[in-house]
Amino acid sequence: MNATTAASVAGSRQNSWRLVAAASIGNALEWFDLVVYGFFAVIISRLFFPAGNDTVSLLLTLGTFGVSFFMRPLGAIVIGAYSDRAGRKAALTLSIGLMMCGTLIIAILPTYQSIGLAAPSILVLARLMQGFSAGGEFGSATAFLAEHVPGRRGFYASWQLASQGLTTLLAAGFGAVLTGTLSPEQMASWGWRVPFIFGLLIGPVALYIRTKLDETPEFLAAETTQTPVRDTFATQKVRLVIAMGVVILGTVSAYLMLFMPTYGVKQLGLAPSAAFAAISVTGLIQMVLSPVAGHLSDRHGPTRIMLIAAALLLVLTYPAFVYLIAHPGFGTLIAWQIVFGVLVSGYFGATPGLLSEIFPVQTRTTGMSLAYNIAVTIFGGFGPFIIAWLIGATGSKAAPSYYVIFAAVLSIAALIGARRKLGFR
Repeated sequence: MNATTAASVAGSRQNSWRLVAAASIGNALEWFDLVVYGFFAVIISRLFFPAGNDTVSLLLTLGTFGVSFFMRPLGAIVIGAYSDRAGRKAALTLSIGLMMCGTLIIAILPTYQSIGLAAPSILVLARLMQGFSAGGEFGSATAFLAEHVPGRRGFYASWQLASQGLTTLLAAGFGAVLTGTLSPEQMASWGWRVPFIFGLLIGPVALYIRTKLDETPEFLAAETTQTPVRDTFATQKVRLVIAMGVVILGTVSAYLMLFMPTYGVKQLGLAPSAAFAAISVTGLIQMVLSPVAGHLSDRHGPTRIMLIAAALLLVLTYPAFVYLIAHPGFGTLIAWQIVFGVLVSGYFGATPGLLSEIFPVQTRTTGMSLAYNIAVTIFGGFGPFIIAWLIGATGSKAAPSYYVIFAAVLSIAALIGARRKLGFR
């Protein structure tokens, strides 16, 4: 390799990592705002939904968490179609701007005690805005990463999930530090707002970076369509259904991890700081192992990697919960988070690369956004609510495992469909 070629390769690699960083910081911020809301659900429930019963308040808060997911399919349609018409860069800039507006409202919103019913009403509107924004984020960010280096779609697209691991790590870190150093009165007064304010401080930086991005070469070289939504539903129904099925297990597992601090406090009797510290381990694992899973999917095929992880989740989730319940300590929770984090990273880390291959360039963002957000809305957004309801209805602390097992069966069927119908390996 001569000096010119070597310099060209080095420049290309440097540019690829700059693009990964640009997409990841915005994506991490998008999901940070959403995850923080779930992590602080117990506190928010008392401040905005004082129903006189802790369980009812918590269910109302988790229901509000899920309500925002109704906007995701709409965001997927509007922002996803915009991305396929105007480009990935334009959609990424729009989605993060909308997310910042929703976060600002939550960060400064007075509580129920100050303004009455207006507080939960405005909170719901802010969550709807965030949901609309997030609806277009996954498809746009994944397409952006996958299309810059088509030969390594799995590896580069997996950084979308790695950035979500960073999100979990940051949000859990805030939860552990704040609940460990502040009194319950301080947390209720102002402590819960700190992570949202942090998101607002990072937002302008991420927005600026995204405005300076280059459009993807694959999108620029392709012939665009002005009707990506119609084209997706008219000619790609099978691909859409398979892609939705693939996402189910990943989203159920991700939102189960989001629910675990609440589970650790409510069901295992752990201190909030301990529960947050344990889940930070999962975030670290996802951040490190998602790119590994993406790399392996490029070499061995995404469905093969995902089927192994899905089968292990199907078999191990219930015994893991039983053991955790029988030995409800901090060390056991850490061990549970490590095992679950590795398996979820193996499955979800390979997912973006597979989804980007399922749909053609002309409808890639629309197809991925619809598949991802419909599955997330139905199975993930109300996941914490469903899990809390299952525990109450069955009287079993192991009830969350039932939901994961159900999701694993559906996703395994979808992966088999991807192999047989679409020819993936």
